[in-house]
Amino acid sequence: MDLRWEILSGYMPLFISGLWTTLLLTFVAISAGMFLGVLLGLVSSSHDAPQPRSVPLAWGLKALRGITLGYVTFFRGTPLFVQILLVHFALLPTLIHPDGGLLISGEVAREFRQNHGAFFSGALAMTLNAGAYISEIFRAGIQSIHTGQTQAAYSMGLTHPQAMRYVVLPQAFRRMIPALVNEGVTLIKDSSLVSAIGLAELALAARTVAGAYSRYWEPYLAISAVYLVLTLTLSLLAKKLEAPRHLRGR
Repeated sequence: MDLRWEILSGYMPLFISGLWTTLLLTFVAISAGMFLGVLLGLVSSSHDAPQPRSVPLAWGLKALRGITLGYVTFFRGTPLFVQILLVHFALLPTLIHPDGGLLISGEVAREFRQNHGAFFSGALAMTLNAGAYISEIFRAGIQSIHTGQTQAAYSMGLTHPQAMRYVVLPQAFRRMIPALVNEGVTLIKDSSLVSAIGLAELALAARTVAGAYSRYWEPYLAISAVYLVLTLTLSLLAKKLEAPRHLRGR
């Protein structure tokens, strides 16, 4: 097999730009997905929390749990690729459109879609997908903490939010780290799916080179190496946050 690595040199700016887009897209999805996942995870795990005395609040919380369940079921049960297409070709035109967009309309909407539409759609779809998975990670992590600790926090006068903040979440977070790292690794790799809507990230850069030279080994091996470095780096950094060996299982 004769590899011609020199064909990549002329497209190096495209690969560098694609790498930056991949990193930025993954960072936005992980950050926003973490925020969304924490909120949804707290809602999902609220079955064991003291229920509001107000009947409307109790029913409102129950409705929130139902909405959360539906959201998580949809985004965990459908392919991310389909979600990206739905967001870009169905949701984005509804929200941002020159003619009557719900959020942005007029010339501003036209310029936004031309310059940032693909990134916005990709980041939104990946965030919604990550939020669903991370919410289940947080729900499982919270429920893994023995209820006796929560009851002890209540007996000391802590409210439920305080018990979550000071007692449950600090312990649960370290148990969640391996699963959160797996989700981060998945997002890095799945960012390649956004090339389907024209976002110039690593996969699209490789496809451009492959189309120009009809050579596939070199560009796809190159981005495979980059993805491998990114995922291994994330895994190594996350190991620093894991619980020490002598504390595992406690």
